[in-house]
Amino acid sequence: MKKVFLLSIMCLMAFSLQAQAPAGDDEYVDLGLPSGTLWKSKNEKGGFKTYDEAVAQFGGNLPTHEQWEELKGMCEWQWMGKGYKIIGDNGNFIVLPAAGWDNGDGNIVSVGSSGMYWSSTPRGSAHAWGLYFKSDFVRVGAQPRDYRQSVRLVQD
Repeated sequence: MKKVFLLSIMCLMAFSLQAQAPAGDDEYVDLGLPSGTLWKSKNEKGGFKTYDEAVAQFGGNLPTHEQWEELKGMCEWQWMGKGYKIIGDNGNFIVLPAAGWDNGDGNIVSVGSSGMYWSSTPRGSAHAWGLYFKSDFVRVGAQPRDYRQSVRLVQD
């Protein structure tokens, strides 16, 4: 009887840890958002992209302005020293690294202290919406399209 009980407890603990652990590179995480949007567990590989490169390569899998706003407003954001752990109401989470960005001159700046991520939503001909953060704030705002930034994908 004790063995069955211990085995049951171990299975429950493993299930709990699995539900909260970050997924693999190609997996999407359900954060329990009202829209049902699933967020990819990792940034896209291959370095930073301009807005036009990101849209051409990833199209409809880039988050919209509204999806960034929902993530910002509906989840708990915890600064972890070099990025944010973003926790949904269901306990699942993703991590957005503070990977910095390249403002178009070829120099990557602010690695470890801030991050910029594209959305699919343009804002005029020279800007597009995206997420920008530092340790003390998170905002969704317009960013120059020629900046090279991180890409995190979503699945509807």
